[in-house]
Amino acid sequence: MGKTYRRVPRSGEENDARPRFVRKQRASSEEVFKCRHCHRFVCPPTSGSHHRNHCPFCLFSRHVDDQRPGDRMSACGGSMEATGSFQRRKGEHVLVHRCLDCGLERFNRIAADDDFDLVLALPALPPLTSKEVKAQRLEEERGEECDEHYIA
Repeated sequence: MGKTYRRVPRSGEENDARPRFVRKQRASSEEVFKCRHCHRFVCPPTSGSHHRNHCPFCLFSRHVDDQRPGDRMSACGGSMEATGSFQRRKGEHVLVHRCLDCGLERFNRIAADDDFDLVLALPALPPLTSKEVKAQRLEEERGEECDEHYIA
């Protein structure tokens, strides 16, 4: 089963052995949208990406993806601010976005039409992997739990 399909039970035949699959509705990667932060219109990506995940003018993003890039399944929908950037081993620049509503952090590659001066103006962070970020979050959560028990 492909990533863009979901299982749908047949009407009146919940126990049927043959599942029916229906294609999910996906947001088109060709859509133009208006940035929530700077209110400028943003065109589809020019090259190197299938999904536009941040504004090239102010670098703000929106928390719309849940599990995979482009799935547009997140229930949060908050604005995501670019809090820093780092450079991968092969020279690729990556933005670190943090959701202003729920605090989730995501990594996004810069696009060809991004304002590179803004990218360079962000705080430079050490290159991180998603495993390292998850480990840091766990340590922070454990620290908060210990602080709560100590205060009480």
